[in-house]
Amino acid sequence: MQMETFSQGSSLLHRSDPRIKICLIVPYALTVVLLTGFPAALTALGMSTVLLLLARLPRGPVLARLALVNIFILFLWVFLPFSAAGQAVFTLGPLTCTTAGLALAGLITLKSNAVVLAVMALLSTSSTPALGYALSRLGLPDKLTFLLLISYRYLYVILEEYHRLDSAARARAFKPGTNLHTYKTYGYLLAMVLVNSYDRAGRVYQAMLLRGFQGKFYSLQELALTRRDVFFSAGMAATVGALIIVDLSL
Repeated sequence: MQMETFSQGSSLLHRSDPRIKICLIVPYALTVVLLTGFPAALTALGMSTVLLLLARLPRGPVLARLALVNIFILFLWVFLPFSAAGQAVFTLGPLTCTTAGLALAGLITLKSNAVVLAVMALLSTSSTPALGYALSRLGLPDKLTFLLLISYRYLYVILEEYHRLDSAARARAFKPGTNLHTYKTYGYLLAMVLVNSYDRAGRVYQAMLLRGFQGKFYSLQELALTRRDVFFSAGMAATVGALIIVDLSL
């Protein structure tokens, strides 16, 4: 599936226990989000880049995902510099761009990219079923794990159903526009997607019960901590500590 573009590989992070990666990404991401200084944010971005290099992910898809994230961050640069009080840099009509606003936008940009790179390096290098099994082993309730895995699996099925109905409408000379007919057509289309999804969910559930489903998924992959995982966890803990020290000292 498209979301698992990075899950296949033989790098250090691909071979790491998914439980360790889940336990590491949470404190790392929280630490990065709470950083207040540029030196610490730049350090975090450098650390996340190192993680990405360790994961040995393909450059093209990584840059595409970063570009998508930074499109949203671009809106911050449009509005945030003009919304914070501080020393004026320039004036654009009634709006005043301030140094505090520019600094805040830059800090958010660095931290956002650092978190996204770390998530790609740590979580994207495991498949979604492996992450779901790891969450179950970490104590997440089976119902939530089941909901996560089923939602992931059938999100694409629902999307395919939408494309099928949309293609059928276009084959009947439907042309979208800004008119009442278009709004009604898309309303009917979405309603049919929901109805078909509900019907499919019932049939899938009945099929699972016939195969002995008892509310829990089982994995053929055995999870076991290795010495490599321990050393990697120690390195990440040291990284988090270094970020906190840099942020507090500068």
